[in-house]
Amino acid sequence: MTTDLEIARAATLRPIAEIAASSGIPEDALEPYGKYKAKLGTAFVAEAAARPPGALVLVTGINPTPAGEGKTTTTIGLGDALNALGTRTMIALREPSLGPCFGVKGGATGGGHAQVLPMEDINLHFTGDFHAITSANNLLAAMIDNHLYWGNELGLDPRRVTWRRAMDMNDRNLRNLVLGLGGASQGVVREDGFDITVASEVMAAFCLAKDLADLQDRLGRMIVGRTRDGRAVTARDLKADGAMAALLRDAFSPNLVQTIAGSPALVHGGPFANIAHGCNSVVATRAALGLADVVVTEAGFGADLGAEKFLDIKCRLAGLAPGACVIVATVRALKMHGGVAKADLGREDVAAVERGVVNLARHVENMHKFGLPVVVALNRFTSDTAAEVAAVQAAMARLDTEAVLCTHWADGAAGAAELARAVRRRLDGGAARFAPLYPDAMPLADKLGTIAREIYRAAEVAIPADVARKLTRWEEEGFGHLPVCVAKTQYSFSADPTKLGAPTGHVLPVRDVRLSAGAGFVVAICGEIMTMPGLPRRPAAETIGLDEGGRIEGLF
Repeated sequence: MTTDLEIARAATLRPIAEIAASSGIPEDALEPYGKYKAKLGTAFVAEAAARPPGALVLVTGINPTPAGEGKTTTTIGLGDALNALGTRTMIALREPSLGPCFGVKGGATGGGHAQVLPMEDINLHFTGDFHAITSANNLLAAMIDNHLYWGNELGLDPRRVTWRRAMDMNDRNLRNLVLGLGGASQGVVREDGFDITVASEVMAAFCLAKDLADLQDRLGRMIVGRTRDGRAVTARDLKADGAMAALLRDAFSPNLVQTIAGSPALVHGGPFANIAHGCNSVVATRAALGLADVVVTEAGFGADLGAEKFLDIKCRLAGLAPGACVIVATVRALKMHGGVAKADLGREDVAAVERGVVNLARHVENMHKFGLPVVVALNRFTSDTAAEVAAVQAAMARLDTEAVLCTHWADGAAGAAELARAVRRRLDGGAARFAPLYPDAMPLADKLGTIAREIYRAAEVAIPADVARKLTRWEEEGFGHLPVCVAKTQYSFSADPTKLGAPTGHVLPVRDVRLSAGAGFVVAICGEIMTMPGLPRRPAAETIGLDEGGRIEGLF
């Protein structure tokens, strides 16, 4: 079987200036990074974002399984298909994190004949955006400890420092640390830890800021800890916000690349939707909307995480209103939600599909709660049978939702043509009535309860007393209007990754909450989810290397 990497290398790339010109981007607005990727100048990005916007299509998915769903692949295939049908379309994606590339999930550039290119560059270092975000995060950490060492003029309590260091790699040993050991000259002894870069508040602020001035303001508002009497200390108090913004200046410009079919794609920013808000940058999305008639974007993991946060956080804060939603599923994944082991997915099992399709159905119902028309993209595998596909389509028909069979992995744009037509019909019908799930004025605990009840179908939210006190204090300090970002397992509607399908009546256990005052939301950490992942027993890094010609092998 031909691999994604082999397909990517067989593609003929066009010079990035040609891709830009086809999208109405002048050459003087480009800052090239080699032949096939470029950043867009900030002045042009602002001008494009000020134009009347095109239609926005959100691609999301069911709760992921080891069987695979293909959300990024579908986002790319749909964009290619819309362009092939004559609709001027741009794709807006998140950048891949190195952690999954070397862990278990792999890269995030699509697959088969629906990929963004150059695949190796995008998956590994790209234009250095994540390195800049990591550096800005850790500059602030260094300035905190330096302030403590040189007399602590602000009275910051070392026991109440909440800012953590970051690294764009999975490394469980860095979750909890003690710093400053070795004597007084080595700094102040205190507890600390690392988050993966995509979970950093710097990443969230980067992705939600509307321009460089807004980015620096958000950086300055970030709370790094508190004094002994409870007063918040910010990055601005430490005079770190200017230097952080300087580190991020070039990274803040969106990255232009292309698909195998030559469609333009803005790939920029990349928080995880299981531990952050999971969307690409606002500046990239707004610029794309000003450059195209339709923009196809994605939100991470299942719709209960990525789509809910895209709609309740990104769209709320950025004033965006999607016109349609695509939910990606596969027969294989639905059979796993129906209780079939991965080794047995090749056998026809209509009953298992009918049991597992409840997961897809709930996601469709949830997107309807936001006022969005939905199309289901059913990625075709060779083992799928006509009866299994019919079972999915019948279940969706009962929800007045079309389930379209797609083969874009194998066939590129042609394999998503019917999906593109279905999405185009939803957009032309103008049925979207987007509204967030809850109002700004709702108390924080109630916002969390609304998400748990309406999206996860939980019976109860378990909030410990110390966590409840934090929420109350933040409301008293003026942060009660912020949306809530739930960090939990991506594999289930519940906080238990083993509860597949569509569980109900469960309890959502809130372990802790974090105030991201600069990004503009409150994070609720639920169950056993970690903001610094670990590597699996057999990480993908073991099979990645260079061939005799110096080319990268093993990426997927």
